[in-house]
Amino acid sequence: MIKVVRRAVLLLTAVLVAGPVQATETSGAYASLPGVKLWYTDTGGRGVPIVLLHANTGTSANWTRQNEAFSRAGYRVIAFDRRGWGKSMADPSTGPQPGSIAGDLDALVTLLKLDRFYLLGVAGGGFAALDYAAWHQEHLRGLIIAASTGLFSEKVMTDFTNRIAIPGLDKLPGQYIELGLSYRGADPDGTARWNNIEEHARQPGAPAQSLRTPNTFAKVEAINIPTLVLVADADLYAPQALMRIWAAHIKHHEWLVIDDAGHSVAWEKPDEFNAAVLRFLRKH
Repeated sequence: MIKVVRRAVLLLTAVLVAGPVQATETSGAYASLPGVKLWYTDTGGRGVPIVLLHANTGTSANWTRQNEAFSRAGYRVIAFDRRGWGKSMADPSTGPQPGSIAGDLDALVTLLKLDRFYLLGVAGGGFAALDYAAWHQEHLRGLIIAASTGLFSEKVMTDFTNRIAIPGLDKLPGQYIELGLSYRGADPDGTARWNNIEEHARQPGAPAQSLRTPNTFAKVEAINIPTLVLVADADLYAPQALMRIWAAHIKHHEWLVIDDAGHSVAWEKPDEFNAAVLRFLRKH
């Protein structure tokens, strides 16, 4: 018994000294990166990695159904809470604030020694996914952007966004902006779970992270990897017509619409969303 306990202590010590702690889907782990102690989950395994970037609402906790489906299909699924969201803790003693999502992603990729991986960003996570892809597409096997305006600086995009803005909508609780009417009416339990995650998602007073460089049409025209653009049919923020404007500047993009889904499409329609992503991954 003493030998068993001693082995366990030695093993725990080795893990703590070795560097990043291996994360699990349920518990996750912290990665000490420049400027942040980044909370991430990692399903592990030898499969090709896919990294998930959450929206401006929510955290890595929103990816439960994607973790299950993609890992079951043989992929290694990695997600993290953005700096100032969820469990990630800004650390001014180790780096400047607030940094960028793409910068934190790059530091995590380096720490985990990822070679080439797929990158998926939904809504605000799509802004950062485009930012990273234009910066380090040599690391990417493919790119998936879902329900996202892309945060482009072009006037045609800002004008369109201003014309479709619903007065007072941004003052309402997130569920009215993010979740489709059909979903809220049909799944009160799922809506309650989404609300609970969102209520505890962003840390009070946490500054938003900017893009490394503004997203422009010229910037994304340099992206030369397979890209899937997923559209939610009932999205109040990123309707098809708006997403088509920027998607037209991605050279090798595929277009897919998920019917009767709001802005939180991966949460509302996980089966359809996951199936579409998996088809794309297997194709490329």
